[in-house]
Amino acid sequence: MSDSWHALIPEAEFPSDGKLATKVAGWHVLVAKTDDGLFAVNDRCTHQAALLSAGRIRRGAVMCPLHGARFEMAGGKCIGGAYRDLRSFGLRVSDGTIEVCVPDNPPGMDETPVITG
Repeated sequence: MSDSWHALIPEAEFPSDGKLATKVAGWHVLVAKTDDGLFAVNDRCTHQAALLSAGRIRRGAVMCPLHGARFEMAGGKCIGGAYRDLRSFGLRVSDGTIEVCVPDNPPGMDETPVITG
């Protein structure tokens, strides 16, 4: 399986609240700016498939809005619960534009969030 880089947004236009939720090549991507830099993860809790972008980001970790599991933005490691780690995506800034690297194949059901509302 191969991966491809995709342009997201000019770095200067990154949201002031420090997070961006978007869909890239079928993948739900959460990009967050932490004290350690910019990071991108799959926007899906590995426990109950909720969109993590609805949760808070504090101290470099995102908290699931459904049950409070926490995941490090840098690498996706689960630090608040006994759940699988998140898939993390490559992220870079090229010529002032934030770019993310996602798999060319679309996500399966085990990596797709349940979206309600």
